[in-house]
Amino acid sequence: MRAPGARARLQKSQTILQTGEVLPGLADARFREGQEKSIRHIVEGRGRLLVVQKTGWGKSFVYFIATKLLREMGSGPALLISPLLALMRNQIAAAERMGVRAVTINSDNQDEWASVEAAIQRNEVDILLISPERLANERFRTEVLAHVAGRIVLLVIDEAHCISDWGHDFRPHYRLLERIVRTLPANLRLLATTATANNRVMDDLRTVLGPNLDISRGDLNRPSLTLQTMRLPSQAKRLAWLAAQVAALPGHGIIYTLTVRDAVQVADWLKSRGLNVESYTGETGDLRPELEQALLENRVKALVATTALGMGFDKPDLAFVIHYQTPGSVVAYYQQVGRAGRALDAAYGVLLSGEEETDITDYFIESAFPTRAEVSDVLEALQAAPTGLSVPELMARVNLSKGRIEKTIALLSLESPAPIAKQGTKWQLTAANLSDAFWQRAERLTELRRHEQRQMQEYVSLTTGHMEFLIRALDGAPGTIRVPALPALPVTVDAALVREAIAFLRRTSLPLEPRRQWPGGGMPQYRLTGRIAEGLRAQPGKALCIWGDAGWGSLVRQGKYRDRRFSDELVEGCVRLVRAWKPEPAPAWMTCIPSLRHPDLVPGFAKRLAAALNLPFHAVLEKTDNRPEQKTMANSTQQARNIDGSLVIGAHTLPTGPVLLVDDMVDSRWTLTVAAWLLRSRGSGEVLPLALALTGHEK
Repeated sequence: MRAPGARARLQKSQTILQTGEVLPGLADARFREGQEKSIRHIVEGRGRLLVVQKTGWGKSFVYFIATKLLREMGSGPALLISPLLALMRNQIAAAERMGVRAVTINSDNQDEWASVEAAIQRNEVDILLISPERLANERFRTEVLAHVAGRIVLLVIDEAHCISDWGHDFRPHYRLLERIVRTLPANLRLLATTATANNRVMDDLRTVLGPNLDISRGDLNRPSLTLQTMRLPSQAKRLAWLAAQVAALPGHGIIYTLTVRDAVQVADWLKSRGLNVESYTGETGDLRPELEQALLENRVKALVATTALGMGFDKPDLAFVIHYQTPGSVVAYYQQVGRAGRALDAAYGVLLSGEEETDITDYFIESAFPTRAEVSDVLEALQAAPTGLSVPELMARVNLSKGRIEKTIALLSLESPAPIAKQGTKWQLTAANLSDAFWQRAERLTELRRHEQRQMQEYVSLTTGHMEFLIRALDGAPGTIRVPALPALPVTVDAALVREAIAFLRRTSLPLEPRRQWPGGGMPQYRLTGRIAEGLRAQPGKALCIWGDAGWGSLVRQGKYRDRRFSDELVEGCVRLVRAWKPEPAPAWMTCIPSLRHPDLVPGFAKRLAAALNLPFHAVLEKTDNRPEQKTMANSTQQARNIDGSLVIGAHTLPTGPVLLVDDMVDSRWTLTVAAWLLRSRGSGEVLPLALALTGHEK
């Protein structure tokens, strides 16, 4: 390709922008500083390029215009690696506005795969968007990528900081890019883009993408943002603050939470206060595009979101981004708060700090890598099974949660050489041993995460200089920082509103769905396998709260481990729950799950609750022997085996009628499932489970 021809194409592209052919309705559009230079770099094949520019600069313009020009010159399609489905949707919409034919193959559009693959084969696709996980999919590599690999003219790695910051834990498949890049032809164009890359991240990217990586780095300052931090330790105070301030703030925005549970809870609270908000998480599913569009069109005041809504979400007039808890790193925070004020003179970026956030970020740090014991357990189990084991089979052999097993095998399988490999549905050992470099990397990155966690706590403590702090933390030059244009928001909360928030937290109840199937391999001592007969299973039940959560959760924790007695407040809370629940059929009597370790804790609570509900209490269930506590069993299969044979009916005859079955903590639901089966087998009426708390996750 000759450079003069490329320059002519670039001049044409600027004319297209000016006349609005690429972006209808924006006839006065111009290249931002650095955009045209980056496009020239790519099209003229000057080498690999990393573009580090703040959100809103127009990084997608660079690769879409470059793709369009290369396609006009007769080149093949581009391949774009993108980390999030929400980001892909925005990228495809942006490509269409510029006349670039963009398609995606991802887990959410399987019904479109055949038509997308056919379009790729017909050379009707300009750019294909995939997630890094798709690169590990054998079918995709052999049936799609192999057919176009020789024609791909440009590889784009969007949100390239993920290679460094996520590639070793949250998104381990980003590590595949390192191997792919090593095998690329020298003349294949490569563009990596990100809004957040400090010197450490850029050093990592040089290692992965090549030492001759050219870097185009822009100004990190966001003069439109008025940044503010405040410590409001209790969830009730933060809920009260949000209810008062979000209602008063002009415009529309995003409220970020660290967990799915918090996103749902905050959204429910704000809805109860009359605010038009919705939760947006990785579990929102098919509603995500609709919710994104609702915020884009100002049909909702705000989305209460996890990081599922983040990179690439493009609403230039977002008036505020509020964090309900402190994220784990400056890179994450700058990325998220940077969604606000891109096309506004002034916008708020407010970070609220709560007492639970350190526990949450500690969990993320500590669970990022498997422990040596976890790796040893998995490898030993595979060594004992030469034909391999599936994940469910591993769950039956090692006392690890499904998530921990999947994390361990994912990270081990991505090592080079890998000590394990997948054959069909089963994992097997290879001849390779796990390198010490695996553990060195885990230790280095864990310490890095700890440093980032401490750095964010420093940020929370600031009263001024927030933007300067962020820029320095990202290894940028602060320069002249404009005084924030908006007044600081109040840091106090109304006491009456706090009381209402506490009442809200205490009036929530959660469903307890009955199990319908015995575990794989059955319950040998009870001689139970397969489906649980409908007449022998529990009815849908209720739990008062999530373990340790604000509201009731903290009282449950206090009663179990400090007071050794559940408070009368919890009795009253359960009375209100049962009366609001109005189970059908109504219970005629009550019993509870026994314990040899704490023989009076749950029975004492159940007797007081029975008296308050005017129900007779009968202790008909007995423990046969002292098993390990269920909380020490890390997955559902292990918990099922731990309860197998451990419960019996001690009474000769049972009271008639439906029974309210009470327990304190519920995790996998196997204890309630076995108890209900025993009660129904002995002729009881319907079994209605009631628990004080859920642990918050299935294992």
